[in-house]
Amino acid sequence: MHESLENLIRKLGHLPGLGPRSARRAVLFLLKNRERLMLPLSAELHDVANKVRACIECGNLDISNQCSICGDIRRDRSRICVVEDVGDLWAMERAAVYRGLYHVLGGTLSALDGRGPEDLYIDRLIRRASTDGTQEVILALSATVDGQTTAYYISEKLAELPLDITRLAHGMPVGGELDYLDDGTLAQALRARAKLES
Repeated sequence: MHESLENLIRKLGHLPGLGPRSARRAVLFLLKNRERLMLPLSAELHDVANKVRACIECGNLDISNQCSICGDIRRDRSRICVVEDVGDLWAMERAAVYRGLYHVLGGTLSALDGRGPEDLYIDRLIRRASTDGTQEVILALSATVDGQTTAYYISEKLAELPLDITRLAHGMPVGGELDYLDDGTLAQALRARAKLES
């Protein structure tokens, strides 16, 4: 196999969800569809690599310094939803139930990975929350140890500010069956139970 093919397979193999075998299949598929897929994909990758950047306010990805969400005057500017990464922001937008602003941390605190507060955009969040007329900060972080540690750290940092600090509810997913839930999810769902209104 030619060295350039091996390099391409190796690079694709680093993508999430793709191992060496999946990367080989993807490369073969692209080569069989060179004109229809491979060349347009190559052009799009080049275009995105040169144009897309992080928003200077929230960290979302866009082609301008300020993303379309931060620039939208119809958004509720009194609320900031804090997420770990851009994929989480996109998931929230897909749900189309939140109309406030966002703040992308760039990960979570992790002693195991050597990621401390200085490695995340926590200081920028504190500045935004204290100067932008913010009334609520919503912590939409993972229900993992690192996610909860990060949420606790941020809530401590924001405690002095006159705003509400909330977090997403954790527990049973809609349509979930008890038998299929893991122990942690089930325990959290029980702790976060609410009174039924009649």
